Amino acid sequence: MKLAYDIQDAEVGRVRAFMADWSEDELVKTRILRNLAAEKPRINRPDFWIKMLACLLTSQQSSGPKSPITRFLCVDPFPLRIEAVAGTGDVESTCRNAMQTFGGIRYFNNIAKYAAKNLPLMTGDAWNECEVELETLRANQTLEAERRTADYIDDRFWGFGPKQARNLLQLLGLTRFEIPIDSRITKWMQSFGFPLPLHPELLGHRDYYLFVEDAIHVLCKAAEISPCVLDAAIFASFDEKGSWTKELSVW
Repeated sequence: MKLAYDIQDAEVGRVRAFMADWSEDELVKTRILRNLAAEKPRINRPDFWIKMLACLLTSQQSSGPKSPITRFLCVDPFPLRIEAVAGTGDVESTCRNAMQTFGGIRYFNNIAKYAAKNLPLMTGDAWNECEVELETLRANQTLEAERRTADYIDDRFWGFGPKQARNLLQLLGLTRFEIPIDSRITKWMQSFGFPLPLHPELLGHRDYYLFVEDAIHVLCKAAEISPCVLDAAIFASFDEKGSWTKELSVW
């Protein structure tokens, strides 16, 4: 069974006007430079680890420009670099203590547990397999390739679902079409008039997630906007204009 999405000209106009209003935001400009680049950088293990942690940290907590999450991720040097964590003998305690000491980070026990479980997936044959999957996506920038790799991340990494799998790939710069449908996206869609419920519990189911995401893809195609760029504009629109600086926009 196929469903048809009926996008009206007025809706296309609203999206284009929205994008024009946020086109100069640093988060939007960074997203364009990184995710729409013709040649994507190879993914290395240290960067994957940090972006994986960023996804776990933002899974159930605000990540605005002044939030504890963003401030923690911007600490230099970052206390939970993979080379600083892997040799400790107790990855879970190391991650938990760093987050608890920094302060303001919720669910640090679960985040630390998932991080410790994910580290073995980034070693040996498991990491080699993951690298092959990421490299395949890097070389094939299509919607189908993006969805396949998002499912791969969702199926294998602890603490991940459809949203955070896409968040990880987007942070790595590997996706144009697949986006993390978070609370900011759902609020924007509901204000835009999306006719069906967008509860996080429903979006945790892969088929429903794809159903909603397909509607975004149709809207973006009609408005000639890349979904990853619309995602950046929506995310930025929930914060004060200009609050996302170039330094913060790497996340």
